[in-house]
Amino acid sequence: MRYGQIFLIATVLMLSGCASKPVPVVMSFPDVPEDLKVACPDLGVLPVDTDKLSDVIGNVADNYTKYHECRARVDNWNDWYNTQKQIFDRVK
Repeated sequence: MRYGQIFLIATVLMLSGCASKPVPVVMSFPDVPEDLKVACPDLGVLPVDTDKLSDVIGNVADNYTKYHECRARVDNWNDWYNTQKQIFDRVK
């Protein structure tokens, strides 16, 4: 019986301590991580004296790939972020 009383007193003290000072909770949407703010790579430039069509076609293909990969990454990130931000703002 003595242990039951001590447990009851300890429980009441713990619960009253939590209720006496409310902890302020401020909702804030997180900022964009720095890794995702990385700019897209520069497109390749050929030297002026290039005379091989294969070099030109290779450069165009590389630039096309870089552009579309970066565009997809940025567009998908922006869509995801904006959707999450709208959901967050509706919950407030």
